[in-house]
Amino acid sequence: VICGFVANDVVSHNCIVIFSKTTCPYCKMAKNVFNEIGATYKVIELDEHNDGRRLQEALAQMTGARTVPRVFINGNCIGGGSDTKELHQKGKLLILMN
Repeated sequence: VICGFVANDVVSHNCIVIFSKTTCPYCKMAKNVFNEIGATYKVIELDEHNDGRRLQEALAQMTGARTVPRVFINGNCIGGGSDTKELHQKGKLLILMN
C-alpha cells in the first residue's frame, strides 16, 4: 500500500513520470522521445530505488502491466517505450501533455 501511495504521489505531482530501469532499452527509448521534444520529466529508476521491486508491483496493480517503462502523463499511464514513441510519431504526445 505504501508503494502504491508513493507511486500515486509522484504521478500526481509531476506532469510526466517515467518509472524506468537504467539498463532497459525501452526506457531509454521513452526518455529519448521526451528529450527530443524538450519536455521535462521525472524519472524513478526502479533498479536504483530501495523499494524498486515493491514499486514495480504497485505499478502492476495500477496499470495492469509489470513491464518498464511505465510512462504517465497528467496522471494517466500511456504505456511503455513503444507506446510513447508511437504516440509521438502520430503527433498525439504533445496533445496529452497539455
